Amino acid sequence: MFPGLKTFILVLQIIASIGLIATVLLQSGKSAGVSGAIAGGAETLFGKKKSMDRLLSKLALVSAVSFMLFTLLLSVL
Repeated sequence: MFPGLKTFILVLQIIASIGLIATVLLQSGKSAGVSGAIAGGAETLFGKKKSMDRLLSKLALVSAVSFMLFTLLLSVL
């Protein structure tokens, strides 16, 4: 069909995969173990940045869905 379309979708897939890796690595862990038990009091006293975790979670979801769509599109082409 279009000669550069496959390359363009491949570049978009690489960008989506890098974005997915970055957003997953930037998220805070759900279970921090012993250090979470010790620092848990400080988080309740000073507050935790939950808005950043929600934003990173949504960005991870968007990049994961786009990665899967680009992968399926490349397999069809």
